Amino acid sequence: MNGLLKGATMYRQGKLCKGDIAIDHGKIVQAEVLAKQDGVPVFPGVSIENCIVSPGFADVHVHLREPGFSYKEQILTGTRAAAHGGYTTVCAMPNLNPPPDTPEHLAVEQALIRAGAQVRVLPYGCITLGQKGEGDLVDFAALQPLVAGFSDDGRGVQSESTMREAMTRIAGVGGILAAHCEQNDLLLGGYIHDGAYARAHGHRGICSESEWQPVERDLRLAKETGCKYHVCHVSCKESVALIRRAKAEGVDVTCETAPHYLLLCDEDLQEDGRFKMNPPLRSRADRDALLEAALDGTIDMIATDHAPHAPAEKAKGLEHSAMGVTGLECAFAVLYTGLVRSGLVPLARLLRMMTDAPRERFGLPPVTLTPGQDADLTVFDLNRCWTVEPDNFLSLGRATPFEGARVYGSCELTLVGGKPVWQR
Repeated sequence: MNGLLKGATMYRQGKLCKGDIAIDHGKIVQAEVLAKQDGVPVFPGVSIENCIVSPGFADVHVHLREPGFSYKEQILTGTRAAAHGGYTTVCAMPNLNPPPDTPEHLAVEQALIRAGAQVRVLPYGCITLGQKGEGDLVDFAALQPLVAGFSDDGRGVQSESTMREAMTRIAGVGGILAAHCEQNDLLLGGYIHDGAYARAHGHRGICSESEWQPVERDLRLAKETGCKYHVCHVSCKESVALIRRAKAEGVDVTCETAPHYLLLCDEDLQEDGRFKMNPPLRSRADRDALLEAALDGTIDMIATDHAPHAPAEKAKGLEHSAMGVTGLECAFAVLYTGLVRSGLVPLARLLRMMTDAPRERFGLPPVTLTPGQDADLTVFDLNRCWTVEPDNFLSLGRATPFEGARVYGSCELTLVGGKPVWQR
């Protein structure tokens, strides 16, 4: 589909600017070139007044649940949800059956992606065979050309010797290790943050040490091995301090956090499974440290950790519900409302964390709205107010701690290769 987005406010190469965006046969072209063609419309059905046009968002931490758990989510539904939220590229985590621990097992997932994906999907490969967080390592050289990175997300690699060997081998093939940092012997049956809410309501808590101690170990190993190291879903102030120091020392480390960790804390908990995720919502001090780190660049990117479950699995309260919440369809709106409209974070900074930063770190093709590139973009009406109503989600997962929130920022259009994959 060809067309013009005229007079757009754009996020382009780190800055907000005004201009026209022309799309011709799936590519961005000079507006003057398209304007010379007869009958080229302003992009049909789209008004960009009060809108921001951005490169399509990239999320490096999404659970699409296929193969193996299609009752929770499917490639089709998960990527429709991504498009609905303005995402044009997602990286799919390996918590699957079979897990992508060999090229043959990965091929099962790749076939499902080819058949159903509405946006660009890059899978992760496992770190360990069976994605167990221990035992034998995968053949990193065989998987590296096929994957976005390596992760045993959902399970922390418990052994220092196993992690050292994994980092050494991944560094040898030029890959990136994305770590779920969790020390099992410190969990003690916990399921929410070990803080005031847990104590007041008789819940078993998860201490922050269970996250930051593996982060501390891994940063030391990354410095030793030279491995490209990425910390998933950072949630506590101690992890932030360790990562900030490691960056100053030249360690090749990046990290992500999720919208719920930037906007909520354990003071917001309710006795409802939609507030249960791993890692848990931490304290107000942790949330404030994460926000500071997002502003100063210690936290590089925002990923949703979109982790859908069947309704029955999330209807058992804080103690017994499955861990994980849905994130793709309201991520930008809750962040824009809570961080940008409140004056805490500049819009350009938020957009960088959702577009350029993940693409740069994970070697994804750049999307900068410049001529010659694929037209992977999204259009948001920043003035449109709406209510987060999970029944309107395209994902099969409906559990979000933001249910009922009044937010600004409505996704009007998402294009992948110039093709509309979502339009309001």
